[in-house]
Amino acid sequence: MNFKIYVANSDHLKQAETICVMIEDAARLRGTGIAKRDPEYIRKKMREGKAVIAFDDDTVVGFCYIETWENKKYVANSGLIVHPDYRSKGLALKIKEAAFNLSKKKFPGTKLFGITTSLAVMKINSKLGYKPVTFSELTKDESFWKGCQSCPNFDILTRNERRNCLCTGMLYDPSMKEIKSSERKKRILLFHRWVKLKQARFLKKWKVKFTAVGSALFNKETASA
Repeated sequence: MNFKIYVANSDHLKQAETICVMIEDAARLRGTGIAKRDPEYIRKKMREGKAVIAFDDDTVVGFCYIETWENKKYVANSGLIVHPDYRSKGLALKIKEAAFNLSKKKFPGTKLFGITTSLAVMKINSKLGYKPVTFSELTKDESFWKGCQSCPNFDILTRNERRNCLCTGMLYDPSMKEIKSSERKKRILLFHRWVKLKQARFLKKWKVKFTAVGSALFNKETASA
């Protein structure tokens, strides 16, 4: 497949509706994540040159846009989407890399960050130099966190006072020195182990919680019998 990736512009405005449907369908299938984007917001990013778009001939097959927070102190590459028929072909990495490079060009010296539940996105971010961090190292901008309200896991985020959630926070700090390839591979391996441990802890936590709720209901029914 002959993918072509461009910095989006006004010529691509007609693709906004299709992109929003792709994002919503992917979120619904995954069962987590931010479910919706507004087409006009996507068009705004295109007009500003703050998005990248991928095509196979005339068919839009991927997209990602740039958002800034705290007066451009932080930058996020958001809305990463690849059409289902084009996944597992390396396209997501190419789109993310294009958005990453565009972000560094438009906002040099700015910290890049993101939160995600997708292991595939975490792997891509790791390859680009992101590292897993606590939410306290991410933007404090209330507008960013307000965007999580449409996520099915928003109650977990609020109950934990925004300290953690099912999402993993990741950060690229350009002030950090480049690390050697061997060291990067080591960090990626440690990162994958960390993600698995985090997932296991959450599963155990929720299993204990549901078991406790079930026991309480059983005891209540027994007492009233």
